[in-house]
Amino acid sequence: MKKITHAVIPVAGFGTRMLPLSKSVPKELLPLGNRPAIHYVVEEAIAAGIKHIVLVGHAQKSAIENYFDINAELDNQLRVKGKDELADSLNWLPDDVTISMIRQGKPLGLGHAVLAARPIIGEHDFAVLLPDVVLDPFNGDMSADNLAFMIDAFANDNHSQILVDKVADKDVHKYGIAQLHEALSDENSSANEADKNISFKVAGFVEKPSLADAPSRLAVVGRYVFSHYIFDYLAKTKVSVGGEIQLTDAIDALISEYGVHVTTMRGNSYDAGDMNSYMQAFIYFAQQQLADENGG
Repeated sequence: MKKITHAVIPVAGFGTRMLPLSKSVPKELLPLGNRPAIHYVVEEAIAAGIKHIVLVGHAQKSAIENYFDINAELDNQLRVKGKDELADSLNWLPDDVTISMIRQGKPLGLGHAVLAARPIIGEHDFAVLLPDVVLDPFNGDMSADNLAFMIDAFANDNHSQILVDKVADKDVHKYGIAQLHEALSDENSSANEADKNISFKVAGFVEKPSLADAPSRLAVVGRYVFSHYIFDYLAKTKVSVGGEIQLTDAIDALISEYGVHVTTMRGNSYDAGDMNSYMQAFIYFAQQQLADENGG
C-alpha cells in the first residue's frame, strides 16, 4: 500500500470574517492560545504522515511562509543569549518535512486554489486541509484519527475521502451537506454518534441547503484525501457560483467516475475563520495550555 505524503493547504483568502484582526495579519497566523492557528493544522498533517506541504497563497501572505522558515538572525541571537531550548522550539519542523508555497494568481475559489498546487503535487495523490478548521489537538491521537484514518482508508481501497461531522439543525445552511445512498442512510446518518471514524460511500453533496432540503446532517469539515485525478476534473470545471471554480463540482465528477467515501469525524473541530467561534476556540486552547503549564 502506497501512503499519501503530500498535502495542500489553501491560504490565499483575505479573511473578511476576521476583520479588523486580519487587516494586516493573515488570518492563518492569528493565535489559538500560544501558537498561530495554522501551526496546529500543519502539526496534524505531519502526525498523519505528510512529508511535503504546499501552501497556496498570494503576495500578501508571505508571512505564513516566513513562519515556517528558519530566521537565522533570531536563532543566532537566542543561542548567543543561552536560550537554546527556545531557539530549538522555533525550528520545530522535522528534517524530513518540506513546506513549499505557490501563488494562486486569481481569486477564483477553493477549487482553483487546489488546482494551483498541481505543478508541485504532480501525479501524487494528496490531502487537502482547510486552515480555517482546526481539529482539537488535546484529545485523541492525530497519528491515527481523522486525517490519518482517511489516508489509511484511501491506501486500502483507493477511494477519495471527505471528513464529515453531524451539525445542529440551525447550522445546516452554513455547510456542504452529504447526500447518502439510501441503503446506507439509516445506518450511517448517525454513524459518528459513537465518536469514531467510519468510512462509507457518499452519493453527493448539497452546498449550503436549507434545513428542509438538507439530505442529512453530516457536514463537510475541511479535510479531504484525493486521488490526483481530481486535478483533471478541476481543470475542466467551469466558473460557477460567485464567479469561482467550485471544488464540489469536481468532487461530483469524481463520485460519478470513481466513487468517493466520507469519514465521520472523531473529536471536535473549531472554526478559526469566524470571529465568534474563533474567540471561543482561543479560550479553549489557552485554558488547555495553561493547565499543562500549571501541571493541571
